[in-house]
Amino acid sequence: MELPEPDRFQDIREGMRDLCGGYPDAYWREVDARRGYPEDFVDALTKAGWLAALIPQEYGGSGLGLAEASVIMEEINRNGGNAGACHGQMYNMGTLLRHGSDEQKRHYLPRIASGELRLQSMGVTEPTTGTDTTRLRTTAVRKGERYVVNGQKVWISRIQHSDLMILLARTTPLSEVRRKSDGMSIFLVDLHHAIGHGMTVRPIANMVNHETNELFFDNLEIPVEQLIGEELDTLLAVSWGLGRGLGPEDLGRDGVEANTDRVQQEHPVEGSRHAPTGSTRRTAASCRCGSSRCARIATPGKRISRPLPRRSPTASRGWAPSPIC
Repeated sequence: MELPEPDRFQDIREGMRDLCGGYPDAYWREVDARRGYPEDFVDALTKAGWLAALIPQEYGGSGLGLAEASVIMEEINRNGGNAGACHGQMYNMGTLLRHGSDEQKRHYLPRIASGELRLQSMGVTEPTTGTDTTRLRTTAVRKGERYVVNGQKVWISRIQHSDLMILLARTTPLSEVRRKSDGMSIFLVDLHHAIGHGMTVRPIANMVNHETNELFFDNLEIPVEQLIGEELDTLLAVSWGLGRGLGPEDLGRDGVEANTDRVQQEHPVEGSRHAPTGSTRRTAASCRCGSSRCARIATPGKRISRPLPRRSPTASRGWAPSPIC
């Protein structure tokens, strides 16, 4: 495979290639053949600190930005691995980081950074709402010091390999809110407690080796302290938190659309408009350029000036391990 030209992320790229080199194609074929989960690989990533890249240093992470995080995921796939098995552990904590209380962050983030806890799942998608998340039917009704959850989710991945799950539920009926994106709240669910005590997991068989599930909630009780942020947070806040732990103010109200347009204008990608008729192939270089540009826009001024995760001890060149990994 053609490798990208050296860039300012070269230390990250080389560190990831060193680690991925210990997990050749035969390893991934064996995992897929038994429809398993790459535990050894994910454990190695965790111990080296790569999956804590976006967690601030004060909570045990590297405090890196989106550009660096995207390079980590890119290199896993480039070197024959499957980033889909572990990317949730990197970014799902963004909701907790942005909207959680100081106490919640102090309690959970260091344990997520170390790998003691895995937060790889988020329960948002429902079978009857299509792409309109504002019409979700899973409800959370407060009763004393607990919320009682009822409803259903579908296509929820990595439940069997997570300790915690982000759950989106409606806390105010749709008919009682001013905007349909209001009245929804986020909860942090302890899966070890929830499964078998109001939450049922039904795996969905699929053609590829990707663990995904249907979830059923029947009077699942969640302690009030597991609410992330405030009740009635809007869907906008929820979606930004789930996506990357950033808010609209980080890019401006129209930041996403404006920056997307700017990327397309500055870095046109080969496709139906730029290639011969019928061809939709995009070059790896163009895609990489566009994704990296988006990451740089979202995290202006970010540079690799903070401690990087630990490089493999078999690396040919010197490496200064981060004191926080």
